[in-house]
Amino acid sequence: MLHEGQLVYGFVVAVDVEGFSRRGILDQTAVLFRLKEVLDRAAERAGLVRAEWLRQPRGDGELAVLPADSDGSRVVADFAHEVVEELRRGSHPRLRLRISMHHGALTAGVFGPIGDALVVACRLLDAEFARETLARHTGEDVVLVVSQRLYEDVVATRFRGLRPERFRLVTERVKGRTYRGYLCVGSPKSAAPGDAVPAGHGAVLELPRG
Repeated sequence: MLHEGQLVYGFVVAVDVEGFSRRGILDQTAVLFRLKEVLDRAAERAGLVRAEWLRQPRGDGELAVLPADSDGSRVVADFAHEVVEELRRGSHPRLRLRISMHHGALTAGVFGPIGDALVVACRLLDAEFARETLARHTGEDVVLVVSQRLYEDVVATRFRGLRPERFRLVTERVKGRTYRGYLCVGSPKSAAPGDAVPAGHGAVLELPRG
């Protein structure tokens, strides 16, 4: 739990459901119920306790701050992998998700945690490159984007079977600021030979937001 005047280095996970606003209210209710089920089961299988996360609804997803002592490799590798596996088990309605992750400084605000770490996670989650990649890969249900810092600190270690070659560097420019992340389609720690996402730099996009 964050307290006023306390500055912590936290792990942020943001999740968004593709096409949520195009559904009717009954379908949206079913989607959110299924999303909670997917995230809860994935966290449990990854050895994480979701009850300890500070979670904020985003309408069509969730923004969460994990405890300061969370194992970053377990979150990126195991949690993301288990989300992919849970979605592959199939159910109705089908969910297709964008997930972003970052870690950085946070403090308590009037309406919940605040800090640049949350801004970065949300920018990467909502980036055009993430939306377009998920839309193109119709056979996959998850696109994961981690911040450049998280890639260098966690993914590059290869802990828990993480595969850096599954990620490609992408950049996006929003409101005069460039955000860099590494994008992976599907699980970040398992792939058949030849399935690796090719390395390369994404285009820098200037988006007229806000």
